[in-house]
Amino acid sequence: MLEISPEKVAHVIVRAREMDAKMTPWDQPGDERDADTILESRGGDATEAELREFIAEMNVDEQVSLVALAWIGRGTYEPDELEEAKQTALAERVNPCEDYLLGVPLLSDYLEEGLDRLGIAVEDAEAGIL
Repeated sequence: MLEISPEKVAHVIVRAREMDAKMTPWDQPGDERDADTILESRGGDATEAELREFIAEMNVDEQVSLVALAWIGRGTYEPDELEEAKQTALAERVNPCEDYLLGVPLLSDYLEEGLDRLGIAVEDAEAGIL
């Protein structure tokens, strides 16, 4: 059982998507660098700061569930292995959860996929955040 509300997960998904939208790949052959096409997250980014604080303020059970959910969405664990994923996430906590999660590429996709694989619809929860 997840120990985090779908609304909190949706909040993380929406904010992570906002951060992803700011990171546009420009270093491919033929890409041009100009201020209109490159949006890059900076250290003082308000969205990132808000998301870091939001995750940091969660209790340990919520953070562990969020990490386990991302792992299920990524395919590291199956939905029926949720408890094992949570135990592993708890046992492997060494760095702040927000540092770990914000370093995961495609975090929003993994969280959304994790909810979907557990049979939890995120659309209604996201609607209240957008």
